[in-house]
Amino acid sequence: MNPLLLSFPEHFETQRLLIRAPQWGDGQYVNEAIHESVNEMLPWLPFVKNLPSIDDSEAYVRKARLNFLERSDLVLHVFEKNTGQFVGSSGLHRFDWYVRKFEIGYWLRTSRTGDGLMTEAVKGIVAFAISELEANRLDIRCDTRNNASIAVAKKAGFTLEGTLRNVNLNDSGELTDAHIFSIAKGYEFH
Repeated sequence: MNPLLLSFPEHFETQRLLIRAPQWGDGQYVNEAIHESVNEMLPWLPFVKNLPSIDDSEAYVRKARLNFLERSDLVLHVFEKNTGQFVGSSGLHRFDWYVRKFEIGYWLRTSRTGDGLMTEAVKGIVAFAISELEANRLDIRCDTRNNASIAVAKKAGFTLEGTLRNVNLNDSGELTDAHIFSIAKGYEFH
């Protein structure tokens, strides 16, 4: 099975959100959201350690677009339908097309936290992965201290499977643990 031959939509909607593949020109939106949210994202997402320029963000978006088209990584941008505002990023990463297992990652701009937008986005991505990609398993992995990401996983219906001990290093060089949450065909969805 060649993933390049797979056809699936580049966008879908939930009640409040438009979720779509990256497009040329999204770099400015992504850059604004990262700069707004750097203090909250820094403990969990090392890519914000060196704040990107607008050109850096645009280059990232263009590479993400190409990866989406070649089916090697599926970054998804999240926009509020009513305002058109870019509210965050998610997607399906580190996947296996043969097993049909995918990992969901996400971040939300600081000014839009607390409204359930990322939980709604993750639920929409789960539905998309099941219906369009025939997913058998979806994972969320997050630092055991990242209470916001843990809350999203639980509210989106994921089950805590376990904890990976000493799996990452933080900026101080300390080993950290990560939770693995999942939804798996035959267990939580049919």
